Amino acid sequence: MKQSKIEWTDATWNPSTGCNKITSGCKFCYAEVMAKRLKAMGAPGYENGFDFTLMPDRLDAPIKIKRPTKFFVNSMSDLFHERMPFEFLDQVFDTIKKTPHHQYQILTKRENILADYFSTRAVPKNVWLGVTVEHAATKKRIDVLRTIDAEVRFLSVEPLISDVGKLNLEDIHWVIVGGESGHKARPMKAEWAIDIQRQCDEQNVAFFFKQWGTWGADGVKRSKKANGRILLGQEWNEEPEYDIDLLK
Repeated sequence: MKQSKIEWTDATWNPSTGCNKITSGCKFCYAEVMAKRLKAMGAPGYENGFDFTLMPDRLDAPIKIKRPTKFFVNSMSDLFHERMPFEFLDQVFDTIKKTPHHQYQILTKRENILADYFSTRAVPKNVWLGVTVEHAATKKRIDVLRTIDAEVRFLSVEPLISDVGKLNLEDIHWVIVGGESGHKARPMKAEWAIDIQRQCDEQNVAFFFKQWGTWGADGVKRSKKANGRILLGQEWNEEPEYDIDLLK
């Protein structure tokens, strides 16, 4: 667990690590690159590199944090990976239930496993559930997400690698958009991001623009820090509306 540089969260918690590629959005996975680097450095928990691995010694980590914190769960994996036992997921959510002062943001590309798990379980009030929608072919994940009774449902449209087209944002509370980073990054066109912002505005959904990534708004390749986060002349840091007392 550590403080995060991800703009839309406070810290990360990884009760499992490792994953495998399932869509084109995974092609240049940042977590895979980082996991291999951590393995080479001998970092604890990355002895298996990017192979899916359970981390039971990390299950109680949020309990030790008294300050209310927004956790991105499994920045280095997918909590609903095919090899994740539901019994271990139950332990993850037990920790979440024991820490109502925290909020947990959970993002997956495996919407069917997500739905299967919660078909017989209630989503804790302090959990935000999200799916990745990196291009039009993965919009079906939104339809699955909206069937799950969560206080906050969100989309991560990152890396945005093509025009997603028309979005039905009914019962979706938040949309995050970002371009890809890394030396092999694919460019994000400004009109793609602007169209999503417009649709969020029209459908009264909070919009967060995370980054341009390696390719700037001008189509020039440079560091993601240099390219920044400005879209349509401003930073977009909107968050979903919720009553924090109801999440406890």
